[in-house]
Amino acid sequence: MAIFALADLHLSFGTDKPMDVFGAKWENYTEKIYENWQSIVSNDDLVLIPGDVSWATYISDAYKDFKFINELKGRKVIIKGNHDYWWTTLKKMEEFLADNSFDTIRILNNNAVAFEDAAICGTRGWSVQDNNDEDDERIIDREKKRLILTLEEAIKLKKKRLIVGIHYPPFDRHGEENGFLEIMRSYGVDTCVYGHLHSYAHKNAVEGNLGGVELRLVSGDFVDFRPVKI
Repeated sequence: MAIFALADLHLSFGTDKPMDVFGAKWENYTEKIYENWQSIVSNDDLVLIPGDVSWATYISDAYKDFKFINELKGRKVIIKGNHDYWWTTLKKMEEFLADNSFDTIRILNNNAVAFEDAAICGTRGWSVQDNNDEDDERIIDREKKRLILTLEEAIKLKKKRLIVGIHYPPFDRHGEENGFLEIMRSYGVDTCVYGHLHSYAHKNAVEGNLGGVELRLVSGDFVDFRPVKI
């Protein structure tokens, strides 16, 4: 049994949002996701998906995208991304999954899940630009509180490893930390996977061990749509 991560699936089976307009790497990307996933992941594994899962505006419109994910091998844990407009309350999302028999998918929303020796948790995060305003500061403070909430739930599971998924990088575009990693260190997080960075923004990726937390960028086009073992 293994844990993998793959962010930014950007599925659009129920809406017209072709990703190939963003470059050659996105051509036939859903086929790449399917073929890579099915060849790498087993039914005994878990895949963490840290955000930007579906382009659907409402959760009912995301049916085909969730059906695609549900039929892939393994268990899946989903965290919110900035383009997951379909995101709603945990209760409504869990009802949607149950009503459609999407039984291989879990939603992380201020909670945590256990898998083998690991506790898995996470949140969306946020990115502050150079001209950040009070709204940015308010949102990033809220996301830090949500990170703490999900970490508190993870600690209760009393597992050996602590894994965080966050959609936005836990640092600014200059590679400077913005408070999220400090929180992770205080809770003893082992691994943090993140997404959001695409195309030319890949140059801003920070990976490796930063003060005890192993960072991995797992956005789809960065890893050629191959789930990354963590």
